[in-house]
Amino acid sequence: MFLLYEYDIFWTFLIISNAILILAFLIFGVLVPIRKGPKKLSSYESGIEPMGDAWLQFQIRYYMFALVFIVFDVETVFLYPWAMSFNVLGVPVFIEAFIFVLILIVGSFYAWRKGALEWS
Repeated sequence: MFLLYEYDIFWTFLIISNAILILAFLIFGVLVPIRKGPKKLSSYESGIEPMGDAWLQFQIRYYMFALVFIVFDVETVFLYPWAMSFNVLGVPVFIEAFIFVLILIVGSFYAWRKGALEWS
């Protein structure tokens, strides 16, 4: 039978944590002065006066390089737990992981052929 009184500690913690959060935002809204001026609205660049426009376009190769890095970083996140529990999972999961790595290798060759890994 599902009994709600078993979750009293959970609900108490949830209510208190939300109350603290709301209280912190209310105190922040009351105590912090709001002054809008040209200094406040300018962009901050390590204490140096900003030069030129804040809008800068980066070349696509930076984004492609970052995207390829994230793909292989996520690969590590998926493969590490699999490698740690290889003995328990057995051969079917090994085949699935092999297919996963094969797809990533094909993707890396595709990115290499398209020039996404070249920095020049």
